[in-house]
Amino acid sequence: MNFRGKPRLAVSVPALAFALQAMPVMAQAAAAAPAQPAAQPAPETAPDNAPDIIVTARKRSENLQNVPIVVTTVTRQLLQDTGVHDIKDLAILAPGLLVTSTTSESSTTARIRGIGTVGDNPGLESSVGIVIDGVYRSRNGVGFGDLGDIQRIEVLKGPQGTLFGKSATAGVINILTASPSLTKPSLEGEFTVGNYGAVGGSISASAPLVEDKLAASIFFADRYRDGFYTVNTGPGPRTETRDNNQKYYTLRGQLLAKPTDTLTLRLIGDVSYRDEHCCMAVITRASAGNFANNLVAALGGNDGNPATPYARNGYANRPDLQRVNDKGVSLQADWQVGPGTLTSITAYRDWKTLGGFDADFSTADIDYLPSDDRNSSRFRTFSQELRYAGTAGKLDYLVGGFFSNEKLRQNSSVLVGSQFTPYLSLLFSSLVEGHPDPTFLQTGLTFPFVGGVNYAADSGSVDQYRQTDRTYALFTDNTFHITDKLALQGGLRYNIDEKALNQTSTNIGGGAGCGAANAAFAILNGLNPAAAAQLAAVNGTMCLPFLSPGYNNFTNHQAERENVFSGTAKLSYRVNPTLLVYASYARGYKAGGFNLDRVECTIGEAGCAPGSTAAVTPIRDTRFAAEYNNSFELGEKATLFNRKLLLNATLFYQKYSNFQLNTFNGLVFVVESIPSVVSKGIDTDFLWRASPRLSLQGGVTIADTRYDLTAAQLATLVARTEFQGGPHARMSLAPLVSASLSGTYTQPIGQDYKARFNLGGKYSSAYNTGSDLDPGKNQKGYVLANARIGFGPSNDRWSIEAWTENLLDTHYKQVAFDSGFQNVPTNATGVLDAFLGAPRTFGGTFRFKY
Repeated sequence: MNFRGKPRLAVSVPALAFALQAMPVMAQAAAAAPAQPAAQPAPETAPDNAPDIIVTARKRSENLQNVPIVVTTVTRQLLQDTGVHDIKDLAILAPGLLVTSTTSESSTTARIRGIGTVGDNPGLESSVGIVIDGVYRSRNGVGFGDLGDIQRIEVLKGPQGTLFGKSATAGVINILTASPSLTKPSLEGEFTVGNYGAVGGSISASAPLVEDKLAASIFFADRYRDGFYTVNTGPGPRTETRDNNQKYYTLRGQLLAKPTDTLTLRLIGDVSYRDEHCCMAVITRASAGNFANNLVAALGGNDGNPATPYARNGYANRPDLQRVNDKGVSLQADWQVGPGTLTSITAYRDWKTLGGFDADFSTADIDYLPSDDRNSSRFRTFSQELRYAGTAGKLDYLVGGFFSNEKLRQNSSVLVGSQFTPYLSLLFSSLVEGHPDPTFLQTGLTFPFVGGVNYAADSGSVDQYRQTDRTYALFTDNTFHITDKLALQGGLRYNIDEKALNQTSTNIGGGAGCGAANAAFAILNGLNPAAAAQLAAVNGTMCLPFLSPGYNNFTNHQAERENVFSGTAKLSYRVNPTLLVYASYARGYKAGGFNLDRVECTIGEAGCAPGSTAAVTPIRDTRFAAEYNNSFELGEKATLFNRKLLLNATLFYQKYSNFQLNTFNGLVFVVESIPSVVSKGIDTDFLWRASPRLSLQGGVTIADTRYDLTAAQLATLVARTEFQGGPHARMSLAPLVSASLSGTYTQPIGQDYKARFNLGGKYSSAYNTGSDLDPGKNQKGYVLANARIGFGPSNDRWSIEAWTENLLDTHYKQVAFDSGFQNVPTNATGVLDAFLGAPRTFGGTFRFKY
């Protein structure tokens, strides 16, 4: 095991010093009223009753059973029992939530009810919004990381744009960290070890600094784990033989001030850093007759055994280093003015990721993305929210405004390796001449007339995208209590979104290979049209966007502005003190944008046949339309059996228009606006306090999420993306059934000690993991389970725990995709690779609390 924690040790020393210095203050701290309702624990209830669950789904503290919104709430204790550190871990506790990642952890995508946006293209905003302490994170990957000292997490389903803004058409993951206490000092920590060389820990301290006026807290976590994969690096230059490791730290500090009885200030600053090798893909299907696999082998390369993907043997001669820097600061002010409260949240965030990978996932040197600043993304975002909320008679009102200025810097580079030319020669000669010829690009057909075709090693694309996105919004959300039992809620948001994009592109090598291929095609077309048709079958591949001379010294500017209304209407009725029923409508909006990738005349469209000169003409207009969702819900929230059971259920129907689909066809990313997608089904959640010692929490989501296309619309989608589904096929990564269950049992041992048992699991029915719905990308239904056993004193001063994640060592694919340049003879018969789910892990944890 390689311990690489010295830099973080230097950071953790100040954290520990703060905790030790705060201990005298802790001993002298006086009582004061909590200043942050959103971060308060739920009110105490009888030990055999379900607790009152306080949520902020409508940006005011309310009992969950009074809120006409589908909300799955996960408490701090349950997060700890289940081992949740990030939003990917969270998925096991939330039915209907699926979280996947692909080429890096920064490409993390959350989906609710089968709806989400693939995270590989930063030009697309998220369908599921992530909000941490009131601050929106611009992409799901930006919100990925150690969540720290969490008070609770709320998963809101359905459009939430009225209060949470654009890019929440499918829902919101609302994360609230623990606030410093003005009254109660605390010191907590944990140290964890596990298999795969896992070692890590965290420490948090909170203390009043000035009696009733000022408190501070600090949280620090540092974690390391060896990779899940053993990597065959072939001839290199990669040297790292493990992959999908973990190595990161995170630090968060907070100040809570209450200078007057009517004013509360909360300042939060955080920084985190990841330095990892991620993420390896393995082969899951060989090409027809091992066609492409044999070509890789002919070059002396290896891309693995499709029969044993879960042996986790990876193949890559190029590195996949990833580094992520994330930092930010926010200030929330809550000021009681008149009959209501004025809330201001000012935030600035700076997030950067850098990393590349071996794009062919083999030891052959075909193509790769360099692991340096040529492949990096950076978001710098300033946001300001101002809202005023209060109650006047029968009216609960909220009005507010929002501004965001986001600056995106995206660098992209795809380069060819030293074996790219001979690989294409083998590939195209097999397709055109019927036998492999490693010199085909120099001698085959008319290539000698143009001096042959050769792609110099390390040549390829170098692209720079600079995008600004300014968002302005006014919003209101009001509830009128018509009677003591009947309430009408109405909300409206007016959103202005202004985007401007500047693109600068060039090619290392000037796209000479594509230029020679085009010259050969022009000569052959004049001499022998039949032979030219053979060449046309492969010429499109030789002139892919990242090889195209059309992007030599290319510049482009685009801009767009959207003015959109969205909103909600809900009618709720309190049948009796234990039952609330409601009906709702909501319209969600996700901004349009630009495809941050090279886009050429689309193969399959008129005038864009493979091999034509139009096939290497850059398209300057890469816009895609805004996405909308009209959602209808009919639900109930019941408190049953003398408050031992909370049981909530909601029927839903959602229709998306211009759904933004980002798909990879093995060669390029394609962004398509799907005219219509329908998601319908039922959401259920429950919390059952079966006894003072046993509690159960879970739910079931049945979501039938499908394309809704005409024959003409389907034909267009097939031509542009090689889509293999039907007009009403189920969407990818959209299981029909998703069910979760977590149980916690506490057993007293004598008068002073206790044992705590937790078992949590999630079932997902079968679904397809690829955007094109290739049957080879299907994932059968599976169960994931986590378990934890703890022992310690009854006052929770310390505990020793044994745990396991993926208890059953379930094998499942996160995402399957067409392997680069190996999707031959067609995508339906070519090589498939996949990013796999994590294997079983286990270990032990020691906790302490003062």
